[in-house]
Parts: sequence; structure tokens; C-alpha cells
Amino acid sequence: MKIYLFRHGETDWNRARRLQGQSDIPLNEAGRELAVRTSQAVAQIPFDRAYTSPLSRARETARILLGDRDIALEGDERLKEMHFGEHEGADFDAAKRPGSGHPLQDFFCRPQSYVPPSGAESIQEAMARGRAFLEEKILPLEGECENILVVAHGALNRCILSAVAEIPLERFWQMGLPNCAASILSLQQGKFSILEESRVYYGEEKNARP
Repeated sequence: MKIYLFRHGETDWNRARRLQGQSDIPLNEAGRELAVRTSQAVAQIPFDRAYTSPLSRARETARILLGDRDIALEGDERLKEMHFGEHEGADFDAAKRPGSGHPLQDFFCRPQSYVPPSGAESIQEAMARGRAFLEEKILPLEGECENILVVAHGALNRCILSAVAEIPLERFWQMGLPNCAASILSLQQGKFSILEESRVYYGEEKNARP
């Protein structure tokens, strides 16, 4: 069985390099266009089930990717982006700047040392809910389904991939996950593995890294 784990299309905050977290920022027109172009490339994949983060940018991307397939789209809270508390909306570049002292600097520069500020979520907590989603929703479908669509977010998708491949936190940002990129997972005999990271179907990558 294959799981197509997509990141949502572009938003205005992506373009402005602002951290979205669980703030419900919608797709912009460019993001919808990326989703449409991607949907055309995957039109022949016979998805059996479809899951999405309930945040609007992911949900709209999933609906566009599904096209006219007669499949129910199921939202799952565990697919929401990581939560950054009061720092949602932060400027990536300002937070990463050496010596800035920003509470999210370790998240971007030394993720293995990241301690979430009050009200925010740790990488380990996001990994745990991503893993729980796979184990509770996807694992039971082996033998019943062939292709599953999942649409979520940049940091959350990295958490899922890191959990599946046991990627150390030092390498959390090593993989680029552009808007509308698909990471393709395999599930065989109860074991998940990564077949491909960050396949882009539309041309030049958009917003691959913070």
C-alpha cells in the first residue's frame, strides 16, 4: 500500500515567510494553482481513502487533489500543523538570526535542543500524534486499500517522516518539503517506509524550507 503525504499549497504567510502553525491561513491564488496543477498530475492515481488536517489550507488542497473522485474526505485533528502558541505569525528570518534570542531560534537552527515556549508544542509531541494517526487510521487499511491520500503541513509532515525513518532531530530540516510536494510512504506487512521524499509535480519548487 502507498500513502501519498502531501503538504498544502501556498498561502500568503508562506510567501511572506511567516510561521503559520495552527493559525487558519487560507490558500492564496498561487496556492490553488499549485494544487490544480498537482491534481492533474495525480489524476490517474486511484485513491481509496483521503485524510486531511482540518485547517482550511490543507482541506482545500485535499479537495482540489481529489477532483471528481467519489471519496469522502476525513478530517483528523492529529494532522494539524505544530502549535507555536503566541509566536505564530513570527518571521522565519528574524527568528533564525544568530544572536536574536528568539524563543524559536533553536526550533529552526538546533531542533534537537528545542524547548517549546509556554503554550507551544514540542517536536516530540507532534511526532507522537503523527505516529498515532498512522497506527490508528492507516495501519488497519493494509490489505484493504492500495493508495491513500493524506494532506497536512510542513513541520507535521517532517515529524511523520522523521518518526517513520527514525531520522534524528539534528536532520529535521534537511529535507525540503515545498508546497504541494508529496512524500510517498509504503506500508508492507505492518511496517512503514519512505519510498520517495518531496516529489513536486508542478515545476519549480515553492517554499521548500523555512
